[in-house]
Amino acid sequence: MKKSFSATIARFTDLLMDAVCIVDVDGRFVFVSSACERIFGYTQQEMIGRQMIDLVLPADRARTLAAARAITDGQANSSFENRYVRKDGQIVHIMWSACWSEADQLRVAVARDVTAIKQAEAMQVALYAISEAAHASDDLPTLFQRVHQIIGALLPAPGFGVALRREDGRPLQFTYHANADGPAPPHPLAHLLGEEVLRSGLPVRISPTTLPYLTAQLRAAAGPAPDCWIGAPLATTKDLIGVLLLQSSGGQSQDSYTDRDQDLLMFVSKQVATAIQRKQLHSSLRFMAQHDELTQLPNRRLFHDRLEMALARAQRHQSMLSLLFIDLNKFKEVNDSFGHACGDLLLRKVAQRLKECVREADTVARLGGDEFVIILEEMLVPEDAAQIRDKIHQVLLAPILLPDGSSLTITASIGVAHYPEHGSDGQQLLRYADQAMYGSKLQKVD
Repeated sequence: MKKSFSATIARFTDLLMDAVCIVDVDGRFVFVSSACERIFGYTQQEMIGRQMIDLVLPADRARTLAAARAITDGQANSSFENRYVRKDGQIVHIMWSACWSEADQLRVAVARDVTAIKQAEAMQVALYAISEAAHASDDLPTLFQRVHQIIGALLPAPGFGVALRREDGRPLQFTYHANADGPAPPHPLAHLLGEEVLRSGLPVRISPTTLPYLTAQLRAAAGPAPDCWIGAPLATTKDLIGVLLLQSSGGQSQDSYTDRDQDLLMFVSKQVATAIQRKQLHSSLRFMAQHDELTQLPNRRLFHDRLEMALARAQRHQSMLSLLFIDLNKFKEVNDSFGHACGDLLLRKVAQRLKECVREADTVARLGGDEFVIILEEMLVPEDAAQIRDKIHQVLLAPILLPDGSSLTITASIGVAHYPEHGSDGQQLLRYADQAMYGSKLQKVD
């Protein structure tokens, strides 16, 4: 390029906020304005003679070369977007307006940094997606899996974890943790990082450049060449409920996470914390609506739902189902003699012992008062249910300690009904088991 032309271009283009770049037919920079250093991080001297494509993010190189060929063929483009890698490793989004000068055999382009606009757009999309995920997810692990995908579209996040604070003060509980291959146990460093974020209430970044500023325990656990991590507090308006963790191997950069990445994660973590709080509140309300407040067992409504589902499975699989109806003997006398507080304690202990007598898949529910029911699925023969009944009688014989140091024992009358022998629907089975229980109680009175 002629000196006079270059000097004239430089005089005016250095006044522009946008960057002006001129590339020769071989794709090398022959001129860049001073704004390039602000946008790309390289000085003018460092860019001159360098291949343009070398600065483009690898994922965008193929379509960038295709666009460059089209411009060289005379097709001007005023709205081409791609991403460049700055000298410091950060990614910038560029909007290009370019044309080809046939006389000079040069491609002249104006570059505008639209990174802030792109990030704002991405943030809006992410916030909307997090809100949608909170409504659509049935539980927290499902919500966190979706949040992992959402954050992964904003930041490198092959490793992602959510650890929630426990009310009893024990170490953080990782409700969700995954790496690039899927769900995985959390890295030992994740526990230490999470506890440090929770202790300080501030974000913590682990990378080769931040090692000197970390605690001695974190430095020792990270080692001399650590993967890059960010830990961000999950804070609501009232409390710090947990920690959000990202892990990256660092890639080509010595420090794959930047201050801007950390600020971005902090902003997103506030929305995630709100989503978690709402989901926890919803789960709590649903639990309260479906469970007995005193014993935490399924209540009458949830019991009937479970029974209908269990019967449907038994019909599909042509298997046997057993229903146990349990009524505590002389429970009113316990309330009258020891008070309602002791009666409540007794009901809680009985509920706990009943759960210990059955499998995890079985249902123990409280219908109300001193009446309990148990749904036993996949029974092979009636004798299996009889064994459970006998086991319940046995465990209830163990004394229950009262707050004043005394103890009491309780017995129960139990009626058993089997599907399909004693009924084809829940109402018939419950009626049969109730009558069998009543007959058992009369025998004890006699």
